[in-house]
Amino acid sequence: MTTIQPAATVPSAGTASRTGTTKQSGSASGTTTVGSGATGAAEPAATRGRTSIADTVVVKIAGMAAREIPGVHDMGGGLSRTLGAVRDRVPGGRPNVGRGVKVEVGERQTAIDVDLVVEYGVAITDVAHDVRENVIAAVERTTGLEVVEVNVTVNDVHLPEDDDEVASSETRVA
Repeated sequence: MTTIQPAATVPSAGTASRTGTTKQSGSASGTTTVGSGATGAAEPAATRGRTSIADTVVVKIAGMAAREIPGVHDMGGGLSRTLGAVRDRVPGGRPNVGRGVKVEVGERQTAIDVDLVVEYGVAITDVAHDVRENVIAAVERTTGLEVVEVNVTVNDVHLPEDDDEVASSETRVA
């Protein structure tokens, strides 16, 4: 339970005292002092509450940022990709943008692990570098959390003939 205490009447350190105007209230005995633009609270808005960012939010942002990089074919390890492929084919199922991303979120920092499948022929270290930079930029920009590390693991390479096998298996099923 949060206890709300009345605002202090003395300006806090680092804040300027506001000069107010005096306004007469309906009765002749009382006056009300109103500061120019004052909200009635001595504390800045940043200190009047707490913002919590769920792990799933960071997972989704990191997953979307990683997928934006050319050369990234898919995300996740073998089992998660298989389950994701099944989920994608189910009517009404939504793709899991967080597949292949694990995070640890603290109050001000986060650490992110990303599992990738890259396209055949790309420079893997360049793709990993670009993914790392894009994930850091996206997460820090949107959440305000400091990203302390992004660990990139390349689990597989997507070969052009993999698409041919998928296409032929789909025609056999249909």
